Amino acid sequence: MPRLRILFAMLAVLGLVAAPASAVMGTSAEHALLMDGETGQVLWAKDGFAPMAPASMSKLMTLDVLFQRLKDGRVKLTDKFPVSEKAWRTGGSKGFVRVGDQLTVEDLINRIIVVSGNDACVVVAEALGGSEEGFVDLMNRRAKEIGLGGSHFVNPDGLPEPAGQTMTAYDLAKLARHLITTYPQYYHFFSVRSYTTVDQGKSITQPNRNMVLNKFPGADGLKTGHTDLAGYGVTASAVQGGHRLILVLNGLRYPDLDKAPPAKQDWFAEMRRGDEAARVLGMAFREFRSYQLFKANEIAGTVPVWGGATKTVPVTTGKPLAVTLQVDSRAKMVVTIKSLSPATAPIKAGQKVGTLTVAAPDFPTLTVPLYATQDVSRENIFARMASGIKALFGGKK
Repeated sequence: MPRLRILFAMLAVLGLVAAPASAVMGTSAEHALLMDGETGQVLWAKDGFAPMAPASMSKLMTLDVLFQRLKDGRVKLTDKFPVSEKAWRTGGSKGFVRVGDQLTVEDLINRIIVVSGNDACVVVAEALGGSEEGFVDLMNRRAKEIGLGGSHFVNPDGLPEPAGQTMTAYDLAKLARHLITTYPQYYHFFSVRSYTTVDQGKSITQPNRNMVLNKFPGADGLKTGHTDLAGYGVTASAVQGGHRLILVLNGLRYPDLDKAPPAKQDWFAEMRRGDEAARVLGMAFREFRSYQLFKANEIAGTVPVWGGATKTVPVTTGKPLAVTLQVDSRAKMVVTIKSLSPATAPIKAGQKVGTLTVAAPDFPTLTVPLYATQDVSRENIFARMASGIKALFGGKK
């Protein structure tokens, strides 16, 4: 699609999209994307910017709308939301809500994340949006606010709809990173291994369908999804050695499942989905490393100053700068500092005066601003006269 190709080009200019990393990275999933959790840099993608059916992974957007209201105080974890008949009748995966129940927000979060309850999503949607339709408007508005340009929502749960609910793997990774960094106080819900609900007096314990939590060291979230249209998918994140990676897989197909007993088919598919995500994450943590270039406010170099009392000014990136790239690319990494055209005195500390560019094989060129670390006053009138004469006859000072 032309618009998506334009979007991809724009992202490439911004240094967010990588070319295919290397032959060693691969998956049978139709859509895949690997993102650095610290910087949001895309490390590897396989059809990661094309619209797809996200199934229950779209529940991450439902949770963002809810978490936003928890964070700003409009909602509390102890608040109770009523269960309507419409919510109770919602098909697909069940959180076992009952008509007339008053469920706490904390309970509903667990029913959405751990057991992927479509009914629990409708309870939240009706409470926060007045109706499912009103909540979908909130979802789409919120998606625009946080920059999910490839997403369109038609329901809060990801069930198939004729109108079509779509996201991209890139948007799912971006949304996952947003949830991790914006709501650290709620992120622990994504690592809950099982949850017990009560239906008609009977306790029902359901395991978290995100089996990556048990299959990969350091995995701590986020959400799985499955419909016939979408295939099997997972948005997962893990931390090893202080380095976080976010992985999205979707469109995993298992045509041989019909050989398993019908009651076991979903379980086998979930196991294989977890195995595939764990395998890809293992490759990612082996093949990619985070390399710190500069600490916060560390001097990165100098840029020349035109007409200043000093000829150069020290510069900094202002915040820690690290890049994640393949181990094999590290030896050929090149860091270049370039001044503005030109950096002209007077200059104030903190003023942008240049850029720093990082380039390496199989790495999207990254450009970040550089800031002066000190004031530079203009040179005195006699020095300016001398500089002017020199510029006239021999170029700038």
